[in-house]
Amino acid sequence: MRSLKKQRRIQVIIVAAVALAVSAGLIGYGLRDGINFFRTPSEVAETPPPSDEVFRIGGLVLDGSMGEPEGLEFTFIVTDGGADIPVRYVGNDAPPDLFGEGQGTVATGRFVDGEFLATELLARHDETYMPAEVIDALEEQGVYRQPDES
Repeated sequence: MRSLKKQRRIQVIIVAAVALAVSAGLIGYGLRDGINFFRTPSEVAETPPPSDEVFRIGGLVLDGSMGEPEGLEFTFIVTDGGADIPVRYVGNDAPPDLFGEGQGTVATGRFVDGEFLATELLARHDETYMPAEVIDALEEQGVYRQPDES
């Protein structure tokens, strides 16, 4: 009788372990396209990712770098003070209202032939907010300055 109980416990443990492994695998499979890693311009310049990898790049829009829009497409340069990466926005939506030169931004897209092809742009949502990832990257390069608190 004891050996039957012990055998049942072992079976339950094995079934639970298999179920846990399968569910973890399914979660990972489901999230594989939804996870976009964040990189700074310095990281992209130092180690360019493969052209099929979708990721987010963040920094400041370099002053004087915004090109003339051609419909919804336009170009600019994103910088973290350590490296400058040219960006071509090829998205379907107009850029956010607070997107502009000297402002923090995070773009989602791919790095192809030395240019970041952005399909999505995010900008701060008020005059004092900047994404924490961008602040950290700019502080690391020594170019972040705290907005005036008036």
